[in-house]
Amino acid sequence: MEFHIDKSDGKARACTITTAHSTIQTPVFMPVGTVGAVKALDATDLMSFIKPQIILGNTYHLYLRPGDEAVAKMGKLHGFTKFPKSFLTDSGGFQAFSLSDNVKIDEDGITFRSHIDGSKHYFTPQKVIDIQANLGSDIMMILDDLVALPATRERIAASIDRTTRWAQQSIDYHRANQAEGKSLDQNIFAIIQGGTDKEFREKSARELCAMDFDGFAIGGLSVGEANQDMYDTVEWTTQFMPEDKPRYLMGVGTPEDLVENVYRGVDMFDCVMPTRNARNGTLFTSFGKVNIKSAQYKLDEAPVDPECGCMVCQTYSRAYLNHLFRAREITYFRLATIHNLYYYLNLMSKMREAIVEGRFEEFRREFYAKRA
Repeated sequence: MEFHIDKSDGKARACTITTAHSTIQTPVFMPVGTVGAVKALDATDLMSFIKPQIILGNTYHLYLRPGDEAVAKMGKLHGFTKFPKSFLTDSGGFQAFSLSDNVKIDEDGITFRSHIDGSKHYFTPQKVIDIQANLGSDIMMILDDLVALPATRERIAASIDRTTRWAQQSIDYHRANQAEGKSLDQNIFAIIQGGTDKEFREKSARELCAMDFDGFAIGGLSVGEANQDMYDTVEWTTQFMPEDKPRYLMGVGTPEDLVENVYRGVDMFDCVMPTRNARNGTLFTSFGKVNIKSAQYKLDEAPVDPECGCMVCQTYSRAYLNHLFRAREITYFRLATIHNLYYYLNLMSKMREAIVEGRFEEFRREFYAKRA
């Protein structure tokens, strides 16, 4: 992987990440394709209407179904899904934690039961790397010890110690594999933990950033804390992260969250929000959210967002989308998802343009003024 900072404006950065499968310009939002598909879309939709350079898949879900070995036999993620650009795979630790009723964390890994059939499984730092090697993702996330907030200081301290220990095991194992000629096109990111506590975040960041990872993520946020607490934690943490490697904020978030965290120096994001909200009737626009199921749109001939260049806004009316949603027509999910993802990726593109032109603060003001 190659990484280059093209331009900075304050703490905001416009960077270029080059993997074996694509050139990614940041700030970047990664559509979530949990089980190897962005919900309601296929690779043709993505490449025709959204044009992402990278999407996210999930280790936990793909390991359980269809199985990472099956994916490997079918040409890994790129061959299996026919999406030709980059994949980032989350380690699955969060899903094992959140979807299983019976999770046990010990010093060596995580024991969990499948949410599909109740079968018992065990993730170690090494096994998670092996699964992601089979998946063939361009960026692999390490196994970390996630803590639900609020938590005691003792629990957060233990999670940091365990995450650091697992990180060392992960990087050692991955580099040893590469020395044997394996996973040469795969990159590995560590995940900084610590809740919203500045002391813990600094400790975690300093310990992990001393290791030879290709990039670093901030995890354990957007889990119920106040938005300002998230922003303050990100601003505090980024100062301890390398300038010359990508910075990824996991599981975030709203358009406002993206703007605020790019402002604070983050390069990469992912979140289910644009796709999940699309399916539930909420569409994102340059002037705020539209609840398309509302009766007020029944005879509205305007596009969802007059400023949007997506296929949906160029072709269909609010009235038509309102009808599709109310009729429970499956076509609605596809069109709404295309619009929301286009909006998110276009927002990132506009932020990059503003950073390159040295007017990010002006862009930020205009972003909020439209919403007012």
